[in-house]
Amino acid sequence: MSYIIALTGGICSGKSVVAKKFSDLSEKVAVIDSDFIARKVTQPGSIALHMITKYFGSGVLFPNGSLNRSMLKKIIFFNLKDKVWLEKLLYPIIRKETQKTINLLLNRSYYVLWVVPLLIENNLQKFADRILVVDVRADIQLNRIINRDKISQQYAKNILFSQVSRQRRLEFADDIIENNNNSDKISADISILHEYYMNIKKNNH
Repeated sequence: MSYIIALTGGICSGKSVVAKKFSDLSEKVAVIDSDFIARKVTQPGSIALHMITKYFGSGVLFPNGSLNRSMLKKIIFFNLKDKVWLEKLLYPIIRKETQKTINLLLNRSYYVLWVVPLLIENNLQKFADRILVVDVRADIQLNRIINRDKISQQYAKNILFSQVSRQRRLEFADDIIENNNNSDKISADISILHEYYMNIKKNNH
């Protein structure tokens, strides 16, 4: 049975970069990305996208019929009722698809790295064997959001405040990777953790 490591962190903390470095260490490290699954279950023709369009209107779609995620995020960010509705629709679907993917990888991987941005916010930590937090200083995080999304500082701060606090996230961490721009140290830390997770998996057999 695969050992499930939940990898989480705040927006622009570098979760995808860290996940890629883990997967590069071995082809038998399975990476399951919640954002990728969210895109998969809302692709054109899906029941979820039909429901979203019915609720929010066709303004949340691109001309080709695919979901305009940026537009949808802006809508739900300023409307709690819409945010709750969307979460109630999508989370059970995403959770079911995630479990299906994990089941397919159970006997093919050393361990599963499950990338979940809102792990703590959605109380999903119980579905993982271990929690790895990618941590970053707030000032660096803020600059990354502004530069990536081309938004104002205030809007970026609002996004940060909408997530669980850095300290709260760290309280759940079994392991921590600091991503404050030292790529050599990050790579070294990932190699150490990879060996550690491999040993945990072996000892659990």
